[in-house]
Amino acid sequence: MTTPHAFLLDPTPLHVPDEVLDDLRARLTSTRLPPDAGDGDWSYGVPGSSLRELVAHWRDGYDWRKAEAALNAYEHYEVSVAGVPVHFLRKPGRGPRPVPLILTHGWPWTFWHWSKVIDPLADPAAFGGDPADAFDVIVPSLPGFGFPGPLTGFPDVNFWKVADLWHTLMTETLGYAKYAAGGCDIGGLVSSQLGHKYAEELYGIHIGSGLPLDFFSGPRAWDFARNRPLTDDQPAEVRSRIVELDRRWASHLAVHMLDGATLAHGLSDSPAGLLAWLLERWHAWSDHGGDLASVFTKDELLTHATIYWVNNSIGTSLRYYANANRYPWEPAHDRTPVVQAPVGLTFVTFENAPGIRTAEDRVRAFEEGPQAAWFHHVNVNAHEHGGHFIPWENPDAWVSDLRRTPFRGRRP
Repeated sequence: MTTPHAFLLDPTPLHVPDEVLDDLRARLTSTRLPPDAGDGDWSYGVPGSSLRELVAHWRDGYDWRKAEAALNAYEHYEVSVAGVPVHFLRKPGRGPRPVPLILTHGWPWTFWHWSKVIDPLADPAAFGGDPADAFDVIVPSLPGFGFPGPLTGFPDVNFWKVADLWHTLMTETLGYAKYAAGGCDIGGLVSSQLGHKYAEELYGIHIGSGLPLDFFSGPRAWDFARNRPLTDDQPAEVRSRIVELDRRWASHLAVHMLDGATLAHGLSDSPAGLLAWLLERWHAWSDHGGDLASVFTKDELLTHATIYWVNNSIGTSLRYYANANRYPWEPAHDRTPVVQAPVGLTFVTFENAPGIRTAEDRVRAFEEGPQAAWFHHVNVNAHEHGGHFIPWENPDAWVSDLRRTPFRGRRP
């Protein structure tokens, strides 16, 4: 393995200027919320009572400098990759032969959603594991999702173009001859594209979904239901699950793909509006059993929201969806499976499709379904606990599953 040479550079600690934080506090002080009678159960969206409480804490109780210090416990770097400014966190591996591993987040994630798995992956011995499983962990921010600042000069950004950037980052900027990749949500598609286009230079990938790379292609890609009708002969359980999943995803995909710029004007001007849009997804997509605080504390929610706000990055983060459709994925080769690098997958039952109940059902449905043919899958697992933010909600499962993806036998 080539010794990474870019770390001769000095790290660049994260720092948000005081005037940006002062402006945030002033905007929060001037928040005007709409009346929302009858919305205590989230059935109309984020209740005003929930948002009001969180806005007040953001204004008066939340300490960004404390969060910033926690982030800066790790090495941070800012580099230019093919002219695109890129921020990444690095945790050096502690073991005999750490494998370079790049972890890519999704939306509405930030790079910090990986924070619970970074240390166990980099230093397994400190967590009761085998040092032979160590990784040299690289966690970038998706361009336009946060640091190092607003994304300009890359208006056509999407997941497969980021995969090209990441490959350049890992092999040229950082000097790794071979590496591994992991990701969820958009990051799962980025990682799958790496495993498709650059399979010979990857040890393997581990992802949190089995979406095909052409998921966003087609004229109605924003239709999560994929024109799936509700019919009278469907079991009640299946019908209710279809409605539940449509409610969870439909507005997200449709608005982001069809009208993201319009939304971004409001969210870039109002931190309360930004927080509401993010909060609805964190609430709807996490496995909290009615208690969001069991997954995210107030401060944790606000750290992620602040990363979006201080970098004015919500607009370019939304654009990934439209651009995945506007510039549709095209295969780099015609070999099968499409993703030829070894693939591990971690599923959760919280995201089961209609008619699939257990973790075992989820694994079986994938392995026997059409999506499996896309992947050289070597390690498929599902868990009863955790939602869309798997490395945050169930970090032990993610770490364990990733280690079982056959990186050890392929280490240098």
